Amino acid sequence: MPAFLRRSKAPSEARAAAEPTGIRRPTWSRWLAAALFGALLPLTAASQVQAPPSLPSVSTIPPSTQSTPAQAVKGGFTAAGGHGAEAAPMRFGILPLGGAFESRSDWDPLLAELSRALGRPVAVLSVNSYEALEQAIQRDDVDMAFLSGKMALDAVSQRRMKVVAQVVRHDGLPGYRALLLARKAPPFNTLAGLLADPERWRLARGEKQSVSGFIVPQLQFFLPNHIAMETRFASEVVGTHQVTALAVANNEADVATNNTADFERFKLRFPAEAGRLQVLWESELIPHAQIVMRRDYPPELRQRVQAFLVAYGRAKGPRGDAERVVLKSLHDLAGFVPADNSSLLPAAKLAYQLATQNAKTAQWVNDAARQARLQRLDSGYAEQVGVLKDVSP
Repeated sequence: MPAFLRRSKAPSEARAAAEPTGIRRPTWSRWLAAALFGALLPLTAASQVQAPPSLPSVSTIPPSTQSTPAQAVKGGFTAAGGHGAEAAPMRFGILPLGGAFESRSDWDPLLAELSRALGRPVAVLSVNSYEALEQAIQRDDVDMAFLSGKMALDAVSQRRMKVVAQVVRHDGLPGYRALLLARKAPPFNTLAGLLADPERWRLARGEKQSVSGFIVPQLQFFLPNHIAMETRFASEVVGTHQVTALAVANNEADVATNNTADFERFKLRFPAEAGRLQVLWESELIPHAQIVMRRDYPPELRQRVQAFLVAYGRAKGPRGDAERVVLKSLHDLAGFVPADNSSLLPAAKLAYQLATQNAKTAQWVNDAARQARLQRLDSGYAEQVGVLKDVSP
């Protein structure tokens, strides 16, 4: 497992006497894993080290049982969506919400049921970073995936995937909110302090593909306050939402990006650490994540998968109760609703707004260059909206 990514300023630039002394640093490399994706800005002032994405972990759930030993999966898939032993495994990619093993074990029961419903094995591909999953999608190593808005948007815009379902949670809200977390104990515990002197704070954030871990906090909080997340902080840790929350709780960072769904999950798994944290800021509502499938699968197969997901957890009796327990372990989900590519229009708007804001505030050779960049963003966004509004089979 690769080490986490950290960027630090020179000692003369780092904060001095305000940091408490005598703090024992935990050994992060045992469980931290993250990789930084390419910058959105045309020009960037920060030089960062990029850790290579870890290799994905793949295990296969056969249609007859869930307990068959894991095996590696190679090659492609049967485009006709055949059944039985001759059908190639459907490879399901999972976002790294906690750790790779935790994510895989949470999804195993649902995917075992999906395998039985389709009569074909389902291969679980779990990764330790957004970038690793994105690269697997680009290599066509993923046939179906659970993705947040930005990653689903990229997969659909590249015409590799189509949306088949969207998750819903027990709170009934159509989305979740991005958060900024800090410790309750002073000195780094107020929003006013963060805005006044961000250079003295250490940041823990998500990868640049993360909607709540990077895009929304940057767009709705940091840039409006003239703070660039990549350049203004004393140091940074880049990782999953669990990683960023633990970094602040254990005094490895002072402020962390997170979201309401992951923070609720964090409270259950790490109650002592969660007790040290407070919410400094929350965003506007962000649409929930989507389930996507390869667009070259037959429409009939995508419809069968969609029907399975929508029905999952809706039945009465012991079977429905068991399915609802599985859903609750998956970010406290209530189930799935049918969706198509148009459900990604809010994510496309967020990405466009962030790129436009970045272009306006970045350094350019002249104004003509800035205007040319803005025009390219406008035309690219218009093309993207056209792709998302195309809901043909």
